[in-house]
Amino acid sequence: MTYMFKIMNGLVWFRNDLRTIDNHSLYNACRENEKVIGIYCLDPRHFETTQYGFKKTEKFRTQFLLETLAELQQNLAEKNISLLVYYGYPEQLIPEIAAKYQIETIYSQNEWTQEEVDVETEVRNLIPAVNWKTYYDQFLFHPDDVPYEDWEKIPEVFTEFRKQLEKKIRVRPTVVISAKPIANLIEEKTNIPTLEDLGFDEFKQPNKTAFPFKGGENQAKKRIKEYFWDTKKLAVYKKTRNGLVGKDYSSKLSAWLANGSISARMIYWEVQQFEKKVVKNEDTYWLIFELIWRDYFKYISLKHGNKIFQLNGILQKEYHWNQNTKAFNQWTNGTTQEHFVNANMIELQRTGWMSNRGRQNVASYWAKEWEQDWRIGAAYFESMLIDYDVHSNYGNWMYNAGVGNDPRDRKFNIKRQAEMYDGDGKFQKMWLIPELF
Repeated sequence: MTYMFKIMNGLVWFRNDLRTIDNHSLYNACRENEKVIGIYCLDPRHFETTQYGFKKTEKFRTQFLLETLAELQQNLAEKNISLLVYYGYPEQLIPEIAAKYQIETIYSQNEWTQEEVDVETEVRNLIPAVNWKTYYDQFLFHPDDVPYEDWEKIPEVFTEFRKQLEKKIRVRPTVVISAKPIANLIEEKTNIPTLEDLGFDEFKQPNKTAFPFKGGENQAKKRIKEYFWDTKKLAVYKKTRNGLVGKDYSSKLSAWLANGSISARMIYWEVQQFEKKVVKNEDTYWLIFELIWRDYFKYISLKHGNKIFQLNGILQKEYHWNQNTKAFNQWTNGTTQEHFVNANMIELQRTGWMSNRGRQNVASYWAKEWEQDWRIGAAYFESMLIDYDVHSNYGNWMYNAGVGNDPRDRKFNIKRQAEMYDGDGKFQKMWLIPELF
């Protein structure tokens, strides 16, 4: 008697999980299928002009993404897995690839914000016979482990959330993906588009940028090696994290975390190693603390859904908001009355980067001083920031606008902040009098 074994084919749809290490979609696809292919779609909608007159994604994050995709394609190839990269709509491309390669199961990271859900729903509806397996893979603390029966039980105050999770949950270990046989590679190859293909001019970062890094999981590992092990800057992270000048005042890992070049779990376990081998102190803990904040904004997004994008926010609190084009131009071009705001906004405009201290101040100025629609500021950050993350961005903007997770509804004293964090004026001079630097 002859037994026929069917070869199972799996497709990994990469989105914000652009890594080969500790990627559960890729891990399970490789375990469960004979044949595995990867796909990434550069969705044209991400490069359109928004209702506010600027691109949804500007050149800085686009360049970082293209670099990330190049490394991902190379790293997957080393595991004998092909990554197809296209400029086009997922709802058109994925059904075509699924049919061409007789895909039984699609594996992807779970996304729950509206734009991503709408696209995924459309893809699913077009190929109803295909199975789907999705994974919550962007968290430090996995949703299945948190001590809440449903999202509604998630606390509205960060400290309560943090204490509960730190007390009750252990961070899961990372997973390692083994190489497939060389026969897994397919003949079809795609070229990653260039910046120019996507409608941007080539550019070079200024030497004084605080973010002189490239995209990709190899680059993320390189940064961890440098920041943790070579310079041991992690040992003073809490003391320096409110800095403004240079690449080492903070870890700068947020950009790789944002597009999933590295997982929060990988960073967590690397910190544990550092604490064993070098030092364990308040500074090393503080990097974990920031990862928990990142998790928190994701859980708030899960709990409140589209309220994070609405004018009244999750508090449903009504303020009078303005939409003034002149104010927007002054704010984005760094021509307000506040030099500290201006310096930060010019840094963002020229490099796609701004410090955490800068972000808090310019957001407070826009929303609280000028009482401008905070969603416009959030959309501008989405466009410009290399490390844009939908949950952290809108969570922080709501917080600063007084419609989020801050019952105190505070306003920053910009001049006082400038004195505290840029007392010698070095940062302001760097961006306001560039010929000095």
